[in-house]
Amino acid sequence: MVGASLALALAGTRLKILLVEAVAVSSATQPSFDDRSTALGNGARQILDTLGVWDQITADAAPIREIHISDAGHFGFARLNAAEHELAAFGYTIGNRQLGAALWRSLARRQRIELRSPARVTAVELGPEWAQLRIRGGQGADGAGEGGDAGEAQQGDDGMVQARLVVAADGAHSLVKQAAGIDSSERDYQQVAVVANVRTDHPARGIAYERFTATGPLALLPLADGAYAAVWTLAPESARAMRDADEGEFCQALQQSFGWRAGRILQVGRRASYPLSLVRADASRGQRVALIGNAAQALHPVAAQGFNLGLRDAAMLAELIASASDPGADVLLSQFAGQRAADRRGMIAFTDQLVRLFRTRHAGAITARDLGLLLFDLSHPAKRALSRLSWGFGRTLPRLSRGLPLQS
Repeated sequence: MVGASLALALAGTRLKILLVEAVAVSSATQPSFDDRSTALGNGARQILDTLGVWDQITADAAPIREIHISDAGHFGFARLNAAEHELAAFGYTIGNRQLGAALWRSLARRQRIELRSPARVTAVELGPEWAQLRIRGGQGADGAGEGGDAGEAQQGDDGMVQARLVVAADGAHSLVKQAAGIDSSERDYQQVAVVANVRTDHPARGIAYERFTATGPLALLPLADGAYAAVWTLAPESARAMRDADEGEFCQALQQSFGWRAGRILQVGRRASYPLSLVRADASRGQRVALIGNAAQALHPVAAQGFNLGLRDAAMLAELIASASDPGADVLLSQFAGQRAADRRGMIAFTDQLVRLFRTRHAGAITARDLGLLLFDLSHPAKRALSRLSWGFGRTLPRLSRGLPLQS
């Protein structure tokens, strides 16, 4: 979704854009436009609004008007109310399929964007003046044209493409990142997130819950249809058991772990699981290459900031290259890396430290963090600062997140 957002941001420029997507958006195996949900902060909402996408998804987006944070089994808690900060909402929960489909529809209408899906980049050669990519698969959006299948990229003759700039938005273990010789560090949290939509006897009414349990964070995010998107962090063996458990067993276990604050858990939809780690690229640019989204940094979902951070990557890159005669010039990519450094560094540290803080079981640390939560609950300035988290840690906001076009 980050790569699609970048392409859409650049659609009105003179640049010619090729977007390569390995799995068609309509496929059940699409790893980005899947059954998960995404929490959009107000900064991300503004970017999508500026791109003309927000109006397409607003009916499917559930506002988060309140946030309840608690430390399971201990006394610490905090509550946030958007109205107290003169906000309509802290953010919005949207299904990935709805957001992905809206992005894809918008892209398909833009003449200067060529869509190849399903297709794969099989090789990358980077030089001082040009990058060369070998692409296997069909031409045309969502499987139309050569390949013609709505699933994985098809085998066939490889085509060669030259570009001034290659943007890696292909995940934490990016092929493009490897081709650019950019190393990554990885911290395995030894946790797995089990995600599913659940329904309770009290329909969701704009309240998001973040409950820190002995196994990790457990979040319930409100959905537009009154259900919740559950993100349950567990040890790997427990996650496998819950993913494969029958519906009654899963609901009972989730109820026991979360409690009754959201009501009785009645139903659960299709479940999936994802191992959790922090993957951080050593650099966000290389020769003729820029990294955005998970290719640059893949975060723990504890604060639901991964997509928001990646969207700011895309917005800033689009702003810098929109009118550039050479969008892959070294000086321009260095400027991009510098503009994004503080935001990347701040958000990575924030999420990582939050996971570590609530993972410790030392009695003194538990008492300290619970006192901290209570003090936070009493501090309007601290809550105000947290309410602006989705705008990031950078000093310079991208023009798109301020409601402005790429070029003045």
